[in-house]
Amino acid sequence: MTIEEFFSTIGTWLTDFVMSFGFKLIGAILVLVIGLKSVKWILKLIRKTKKFETIDPGAETFIISFLGIALRLIVILTAVAILGVPMTNFITILGSAGLAVGLALQGSLSNLAGGLMILLFHPFGIGDFIDSAGVSGTVQEINILYTVLNTPDNIRIVVPNGSLSNATVKNYSVNDTRRVDLEFGVSYKSDLKQVISVLQEMGASHELVLKDKDVFVKISSYDESQITIKLRVWVNASDYWTVYFDLTEKAKEVFDANDIEIPFPQLDVHFDKEKD
Repeated sequence: MTIEEFFSTIGTWLTDFVMSFGFKLIGAILVLVIGLKSVKWILKLIRKTKKFETIDPGAETFIISFLGIALRLIVILTAVAILGVPMTNFITILGSAGLAVGLALQGSLSNLAGGLMILLFHPFGIGDFIDSAGVSGTVQEINILYTVLNTPDNIRIVVPNGSLSNATVKNYSVNDTRRVDLEFGVSYKSDLKQVISVLQEMGASHELVLKDKDVFVKISSYDESQITIKLRVWVNASDYWTVYFDLTEKAKEVFDANDIEIPFPQLDVHFDKEKD
């Protein structure tokens, strides 16, 4: 074969390839590029619709994540179909691969199911402060597999939905009011009526304590070195920590002003003189 014949054969093959498969390949690439960009545009358009804005923020994030995956999968399947791959064979292969991947990623499937449970039963939402699965923080996002929290010291925590759906969740934001519980120890020499009166007045006088609920002050226990007294007041949920720290600080000032002793652990030792 001469050089002219070789290049002629190569040229014929390339022409046949472009005519039979090249246009399909170009079409598939165009579908992928345009389709994936269109998915982003569609998701942004859905977010801006008035009906979608009325959906709970947690459900909104979850739905957008799910739709994003579904639409991208449709684009990929369309590109594969343009290449001429038989869809029945491709779906069979995809199903087998999906089964293998599913077995390997059982944890992710558990997280997906957990996300659906969170979306269905709504134990918490965006902006709620929760304590669950050994972590606590404000919910920022509820995605298809994970929930994102921000801790009070501004640390981002990503928690698998499977863990949250199977754990006890304390939601500190769902109710409008919360009870502040404080304990104070006083000496056995203290006038208990005076102590109770002082704490009652201190709790009732705080401007953020709710006035329509009674201030609770009672003796809790008689311990080795002190008498423990409990103070309970009700506040708006957003004022919880402000009142907690204010009353903790104020108690020392009030006790000092009324000569109420705050004891510390101590041990009394008595020596008996030996009889002659």
